[in-house]
Amino acid sequence: MEKKRENELQSREEAAQIMDMVGIHAAEYMKAMAYYRCAIMEIETKFNVLNTEFSLQYDRNPISSIKSRLKSPLSIKGKLERKGLDVTLENVEENLNDVAGVRVICSFPEDVFALAEAFLKQDDITLVEMKDYIHQPKANGYRSLHMIVQVPIFLSHEKRLMKVEIQLRTIAMDFWASLEHQLRYKKDHDFTEEMMRELYDCATQSAQLDARMDALRRHVEG
Repeated sequence: MEKKRENELQSREEAAQIMDMVGIHAAEYMKAMAYYRCAIMEIETKFNVLNTEFSLQYDRNPISSIKSRLKSPLSIKGKLERKGLDVTLENVEENLNDVAGVRVICSFPEDVFALAEAFLKQDDITLVEMKDYIHQPKANGYRSLHMIVQVPIFLSHEKRLMKVEIQLRTIAMDFWASLEHQLRYKKDHDFTEEMMRELYDCATQSAQLDARMDALRRHVEG
């Protein structure tokens, strides 16, 4: 527990130093990040409720796990600069959709779309953008369903609309994506064409495994 507190303190100090370097007051930055954390909590709660409802209806939990993250100050700074924008909180809120991220790991491909549909039916959720990399995978084989949504957070004196990136994927998709990231971005190592082909083949096999497991699920459930 002490180690966790120490890491959180170091992260806050790092954020304050970076924001001060680019002219953003550290206290204002931390306040903005607190709003994003609140938005993450709202999204996580909604999916946990759906998971409970689906478990009662289908006698199994469609969600294996839920992960969340806030973009680091360095990542925020770098992304704004790549867009040719000044590093300001206004530009963060208006031009970055993925400062807050929630990843929902599902058991089967069908669960991904069933959960997404149920989630988007909620009247306080506004869909900003959706990219279906499951039916149309990326060139490297990456598969996932991406959504940018707006969710309200209710503060003591106001309501704020916050943007959150949501990724829904199966256990197999997440396994592949996690290892692909580790391999592709390993320091001091060139990533060859042969390696890319091998990763794509692994992604294809992962998709086939998902399809076979989904078929078994339908057979079991009758």
